[in-house]
Amino acid sequence: MTHEELFIGGAWTAPSSTELLEIRSPHDNSVIGRAAQALPADVDRAVAAARRAFDEGPWPHTPPADRIAVVRELATLREKRADEIAALISAENGSALWFTKAGQPGLTRQANAYLKAAEEFDWETTLEPSDPAAPFRSVVRREAIGVVAAIIPWNSPFSSALAKIIPALLAGNTVVLKVSPENTLSMNLLAELLAEAGLPEGVVSVLPADRETSEYLVKHPDVDKIAFTGSTRAGRRIASLAGAQLKRVSLELGGKSAMIILPDADLDAAIQGVKFGSLLNNAESCIAQTRILAPRSRYAEVVAGLRELVESLGVGDPADDRTFIGPMIRRDQQQRVLDYIRLGVEEGARLVTGGPEVPPGLEKGNYVTPTLFADVDNAMRIAQEEIFGPVLVVIAYDDEDDAVRIANDSEYGLSGGVWSADPAHALAVARRVRTGTVTVNGAPIGFDGPFGGFKASGLGREYGAVGIGTYTEYKTITVPAAR
Repeated sequence: MTHEELFIGGAWTAPSSTELLEIRSPHDNSVIGRAAQALPADVDRAVAAARRAFDEGPWPHTPPADRIAVVRELATLREKRADEIAALISAENGSALWFTKAGQPGLTRQANAYLKAAEEFDWETTLEPSDPAAPFRSVVRREAIGVVAAIIPWNSPFSSALAKIIPALLAGNTVVLKVSPENTLSMNLLAELLAEAGLPEGVVSVLPADRETSEYLVKHPDVDKIAFTGSTRAGRRIASLAGAQLKRVSLELGGKSAMIILPDADLDAAIQGVKFGSLLNNAESCIAQTRILAPRSRYAEVVAGLRELVESLGVGDPADDRTFIGPMIRRDQQQRVLDYIRLGVEEGARLVTGGPEVPPGLEKGNYVTPTLFADVDNAMRIAQEEIFGPVLVVIAYDDEDDAVRIANDSEYGLSGGVWSADPAHALAVARRVRTGTVTVNGAPIGFDGPFGGFKASGLGREYGAVGIGTYTEYKTITVPAAR
């Protein structure tokens, strides 16, 4: 697959550099495609197109119902190519095909939740004065912010992209989407869908680019808002740059989420919950619940159950239906995870299964053996730092208060889970966990409520009406009261 052009302002355009990036398979490091990459000159063109489209074009003034219709068409076009999208992401990312296929209905639910919220959104309301004698009333409008720089990571590219593009467009903004070089092929497919959806000229650009070009986009004076998903370290840098220019910013950052297994939990169900709540997408997921908190009274049972689970997981070619865990996306990410496994051993954690050896026969790819540590102290680095790979740590707790304390003893606060035979009790415990989202007994994260993090896991929220609101400014107009 070769892509020699960039999608700038709604059209395929020659890039400023003719050099193409080789995109390699994480499975065997073979070349699966070559594609153009954006440089600062391309960012200038994309931002200029977005600026003109916002300041002079029809999109910000298009009625919400018409913007909704365009976004609905985009969602329909995406559904028609769901299988192609799933296969392409697996080839680029190393995500197991079961995961990328399972994620396609989730993209539909994500879009539908935004569309429903937009249909019910209070784009303009009139407030009666609190003082009946006041000679005016207030008209409160929600208006688009302007040019949005949406910057996303590589691990779930379609989900991250649509989580930002859809609400930004529904609110009337124009968007420059900066994507990771590794995802150029799938994100160019998204660009094709955007071209078909019926957006006016200049409204959307899709730019694969490196970190330096990304920072150039963040600092661009004609960008009004930055919407970022990625590491906490990068988020801090973006927040500092945005603060210097007083740009609006929303950040969905890292996590080190805890799963609390209460003493009365159905252990078989909880272990199965770890499979999908902790190891989804090769555990290259910000919401992965990789700290497993187990009561001392059942600690040995939990460790034994997790060992059986981890050792049962198929590891290999992501295109193989038998594969649950595929390769890490890049060599450096593979090395990072292996280094953390070695660190866990050095810190004194007990290596139950797995380890720093690459699975036999998979040396050409970026593979990691799924690994389980027991007897972990929450102060250890493997319990505090985001590893972003298939490494689980099991931490013992004394009582419920101790479990909540350990769960909250983290700089992060993105996700978490609670398992109990009593859902009402699990809900009560979930209310005490300081994270933006908590699942009870394996319930999936929904798209109607807001999603985001506490503490170092970010600023702002995505999904639903709150997610749309993130891309709007309030305007209040006072008018004389009717006499």
